[in-house]
Amino acid sequence: MSLELSDVPNLGQSPTNSEVIAQHLRNAIVTGQLHEGEPIRQDEVAALFKVSKIPVREALKHLEAEGLVAFQRNRGAVVHSPSEAEIVQVYEVRAMLESNAIRLAVPNMTAATLDKAQRMCDEFAREQDPFRWARLHWEFHSCLYRDAGRDFLLNMIQSINNRTERYLHIQLTRENGRDTADTEHQALVDACRRGDPAEAARMVHEHIMRACSLLQRHLPKPTAE
Repeated sequence: MSLELSDVPNLGQSPTNSEVIAQHLRNAIVTGQLHEGEPIRQDEVAALFKVSKIPVREALKHLEAEGLVAFQRNRGAVVHSPSEAEIVQVYEVRAMLESNAIRLAVPNMTAATLDKAQRMCDEFAREQDPFRWARLHWEFHSCLYRDAGRDFLLNMIQSINNRTERYLHIQLTRENGRDTADTEHQALVDACRRGDPAEAARMVHEHIMRACSLLQRHLPKPTAE
C-alpha cells in the first residue's frame, strides 16, 4: 500500500473518552464547581458527554487514585473531603519530593530552562483569572523540576499536586498570599540562576510548608453534628 496523506493525526496519542471526562471533572473539582462531599452521578455525567457509563466509571476510578473522588456506600462517587490532618500530610510529602527534585535539577539546568521559568514566573504574577492560577502554578514549578531527569518522580509530584490544586485559591487570596507567592517564586528562580541546589531545595520546602500553614488557618471548620 502506497497511500500517503498529510497532516494525519496520531490517533494512538489521542486522549480516551475516560481521560477527557476525568480532565473535565478534575477541573470542576479544582475550581470549586463541584464541592467537597458533593455526589457525582454517573448517569448524569454519561448523558452530558453522550457516552455509556463505562468511561465515566474509569474516569472516576482515576480521580479516586488521585485523591479527588471517594466512593461511599449508598452514595456512590462523591468529591473527596480530606481531613485537615490528611491535607497537612499531603503538603509534607510535597515538600519532601519537590525539594529533592529541584536539588537534582539545579546542576543540570540550562539557560532555556531558566528563561522559561522566568517567563512562567512573570505570567503567573500577572494573571488575574483565578481559574488559570492552578495550571500556571504547576507549569512554573514543574519547569524547575524537569531537568532532574526523574520522570517517575515528576509524575508522582504532579499526582500529589492534583490533590491540593483546589486549595490554591485559598492560599493566594488570604494574608497577602499572592504577593508572598510571587516574591518566593522570583527568589527561587534567582537561586537556580546562581546554581545553588541546597538553597533552592530549602526555598521550595519552606514555600510549600508556609502555604500549608496559611491554609490551615483558613480552612473551613467542620460543622458539629
